Amino acid sequence: MREDSEEIVMRNLKITLAYDGSEFSGWQVQPGLATIQGALASAIGRLTGEKVLPQGSGRTDAGVHALEQVASFTTESNIPVANWQKALNDILPVAIRVKDVSEASEQFHARKSARGKTYRYRMYRGGVCPPFLARYVWHYPFPLDEAAMIEAACAVVGEHDFTSFAAVDAEKGKSSNHEGHEVTRRDSGDNVREIFVSSWAREADEFIYTVRGSGFLHHMVRNLVGTFLLVGKGTLAVAAVRKILEARDRSAAGATAPAAGLYLVSVEY
Repeated sequence: MREDSEEIVMRNLKITLAYDGSEFSGWQVQPGLATIQGALASAIGRLTGEKVLPQGSGRTDAGVHALEQVASFTTESNIPVANWQKALNDILPVAIRVKDVSEASEQFHARKSARGKTYRYRMYRGGVCPPFLARYVWHYPFPLDEAAMIEAACAVVGEHDFTSFAAVDAEKGKSSNHEGHEVTRRDSGDNVREIFVSSWAREADEFIYTVRGSGFLHHMVRNLVGTFLLVGKGTLAVAAVRKILEARDRSAAGATAPAAGLYLVSVEY
């Protein structure tokens, strides 16, 4: 118990964590489901006795992984910052690891303060996918024009309205913003993002897509991958990617690629 005369000092902590998303229903807490946010909130609660909901830099979907997700939360706990990492990792499931905990300014917010993110998508091109990789890649052993996909990826660099690549709520007819908002096509200006890097590269049996941008819409990276796949199959011309962007219509783009191959690589502040 705190003495009445004891001043309560609120601390704002920044947590960097990695996770295997295979067994989780995404980042956002959901009743009755295992989520990253829920597991982290529970672990913090066990340490401090507080009921907190750590805010992530963005919501990763079910099955999506993270190499460096960032979360922030405020606490009255006086646990030394150096002890947080080990204490949380002792409680959290082994599929979630805290890489770093640091003190942040009062103004820092994991999502609102973010200035950029990098995602990576791994496609395994070999004939037989090793069983230890199956949860972490999209196995696609079929013929693809990889050179055309490399060329097509360049078309999305720059500032664009990415409505064509945003998830759509079928019931409401709205595109979904990964920051948690829904926007109609009429208000599609909210779907404008700037992409700094968009590239495919071969690494042995893997064909890897890397994209770095100011922010991303719900399913945006997976929808981009699904569209580039159509270019690789010869179903779409390279030039069609630009037209799909201009259409601002989700039905113009390709299908959503599987979640297993997607990783949040880093968040910039």
